[in-house]
Amino acid sequence: LGPVLVQYFGLGEVTGAITVLPPHLHSQEDGPEARIGTCGYDRTGMQVEIQDEAGREVEAGTTGEICVIGPAVFAGYYNNPDANAKAFRNGWFRTGDLGHRDADGFIYITGRASDMYISGGSNIYPREIEEKILAHPDISETAVLGVPDPVWGEVGIAVCVTREGVAASSIDLRAFLEDRIARYKLPKAVIFWEAMPKSAYGKITKKMIREELERRGELPVFGETENA
Repeated sequence: LGPVLVQYFGLGEVTGAITVLPPHLHSQEDGPEARIGTCGYDRTGMQVEIQDEAGREVEAGTTGEICVIGPAVFAGYYNNPDANAKAFRNGWFRTGDLGHRDADGFIYITGRASDMYISGGSNIYPREIEEKILAHPDISETAVLGVPDPVWGEVGIAVCVTREGVAASSIDLRAFLEDRIARYKLPKAVIFWEAMPKSAYGKITKKMIREELERRGELPVFGETENA
């Protein structure tokens, strides 16, 4: 069929899509021309900005919330003024997705704002850590989430599923990650499950993971002495 793959990024509140990556910008091979990980550029009629917490547009390469304005954005949630107040800021719809734009205008999604946690004053984006974990040849699925910590405010824990036939006891994940991410981003605890709970769309959601941890009694509780 040739180069026919088209990629879109969007959500239900924005009918159609927000960005597009057309066929001619997909590369069959890695190389300097390949834009690995991008979801494309602003779709016709849409204006996209990467904004900070105050609603200001950030510079290229800086992580912020992906916000959009344009004729395809919905009018608002029906009879839900509280949700509308959170979803719109200065006319811009806040997608809740985090990302950055490169110098050429291409957008990269790096996580969900609701997934981010703050540890020792630093913003931690779980998706970055999850991508490093999934580079381990014996891990098939993972989810990283923040939990309360008396010293750092929050710390990360990782829930993982091994590939078939691999024993969790044979994996030293922290040792694997030490040279791949900054030390303050390392998960403080690693938990292995046989399978991940998934939504009706087949997605791994942090809410479901947290609920399952609580149901199993496996949600870690860290104390002062553990941080001494």
